[in-house]
Amino acid sequence: MFAPTRIAVDYFFLQEFIMILRMWHGYTAPQNADAYHAMLQETILPGLDRVSGYRGAYVARRHVENEVEFMTLTLWDSMDAVHAFSADGRAVIHKAAAPLLTHYDEYSIHYDGTFVP
Repeated sequence: MFAPTRIAVDYFFLQEFIMILRMWHGYTAPQNADAYHAMLQETILPGLDRVSGYRGAYVARRHVENEVEFMTLTLWDSMDAVHAFSADGRAVIHKAAAPLLTHYDEYSIHYDGTFVP
């Protein structure tokens, strides 16, 4: 249910790895959830490899009342890398995904994160 992390680091010698976590929520009608999820995994997230500093993503989904909520957590090397993707923190919505979403966060939330093996 999540995209594999693409962090190319030897964790054996690393005490912790500092990164930026970008969290975003989008919502679909139940009948569009599988199509949107497939698009995330097959098209949208793999396409982020073109952005320098992108390290992978996690995708979570859950049914909430009459819709399906998606939470994406993308991993980045730095805020400079995030700004190369979205200079002002706004959500970046793939053109083909927009019709599948009923609503979404206009802005993503950014966190300093640490990976501890």
